[in-house]
Amino acid sequence: MTIFERPIFKEIAKALSDSRIIVITGMRRVGKTTAVRWLMDQISTNNKLFMDLERLDQRTVFEEQNYDLVLNYFRNQGLDLSKPMTIALDEIQYVPNLPSVIKYLYDHYGIKFILTGSSSFYLKNYFSESMAGRKIVYEMFPLSFGEFLSFRDVPYFRKQSFSEMLFDNHEYERLKAHYDEFIKYGGLPNVVLEPNPQVKREILNDIFSSYINIDVQTLADFRKIGELQRLLQILVIRMGNRIDYSKLSLIVGISRPTLNEYLEFLEKTYIIYQLPAYSSVDRSVALGKKLYFRDNGIASILAHPGEGALYENAIFNQLRNYGELAYLSKGKEFEIDFILNVENSEATALEVKYHPVETDEKKLKKIANKYKFNNYWIVGRYPTPGFEKFVWGGSIF
Repeated sequence: MTIFERPIFKEIAKALSDSRIIVITGMRRVGKTTAVRWLMDQISTNNKLFMDLERLDQRTVFEEQNYDLVLNYFRNQGLDLSKPMTIALDEIQYVPNLPSVIKYLYDHYGIKFILTGSSSFYLKNYFSESMAGRKIVYEMFPLSFGEFLSFRDVPYFRKQSFSEMLFDNHEYERLKAHYDEFIKYGGLPNVVLEPNPQVKREILNDIFSSYINIDVQTLADFRKIGELQRLLQILVIRMGNRIDYSKLSLIVGISRPTLNEYLEFLEKTYIIYQLPAYSSVDRSVALGKKLYFRDNGIASILAHPGEGALYENAIFNQLRNYGELAYLSKGKEFEIDFILNVENSEATALEVKYHPVETDEKKLKKIANKYKFNNYWIVGRYPTPGFEKFVWGGSIF
């Protein structure tokens, strides 16, 4: 099997040399299993074992009340308990009592564990307290546009500043077809590697069906799955907008507490993200959060949000690789799509426009100057006649 090495792989590999438990979490089919198999290949010893907890026979090993029977299983697999050992467990959320098993084996035998799970919801509720100080958590997300290009064997140069990302017609012509596909189908690895558009959609539908039928059923106690699916379809239409929680609960026909529970679950299982407001502009205005999806492909099979919304959602996912994000607003007076905070740098104001024009740049400059943002850029998708002073979205790798 060909493994496409992602930058996060080497970052995680740094933790192989210490005693901490490695936990990799992220949405279904984002590449966690591939990451674990790559990590296991980096371990020179053969005293290691990979187990898939989606398999019932391997899952039952950790459902034993006598934890020493787990050790017997390892011995029967040819492992030497007297030597350093690494055990990789894929999809840990399928075994509710797993934290106590791992804690026992880790504390008494010093076993190095590599774990994956589809939900930070599970980690927060079951893993955090029992593993305090013993683990390091890595979050995996769909491919960035740069990774998308690497998977397609398309060369690119990652630019470090927005001034380097200004519209370049040659780069635009070279990469625009790839970028259009990235916006439409997202960055889940299996989808990116599939050339047939129809099969891409079938893969996305399969991923979402698995999420509903397996992840939701395993991780949550939701009695009305139809409510959750209806909520998701409505959320796609509101992508990029502030969430009106009261109105949303009325439209779906659920209470506010139930809505909050659904939204938290969707966020913790990496389907959506609720973007906070930048807090220093006007504290007297109580602002809700803006809604984005973690992957354009998943959003696009649920409903039709419109090309502009999909583009802004793609930009959100591209920018999150550069630093912390928020949006800036002062009531109905103005709104700037993103404020990017990068450590040891000044904040940058970014306004997303499908067809950017000069007046967009002038308006952004006026607001940025008023609120002392020295760095500000229009992020456009398509050039318009006479205006090229914008960052092209396809140059944000």
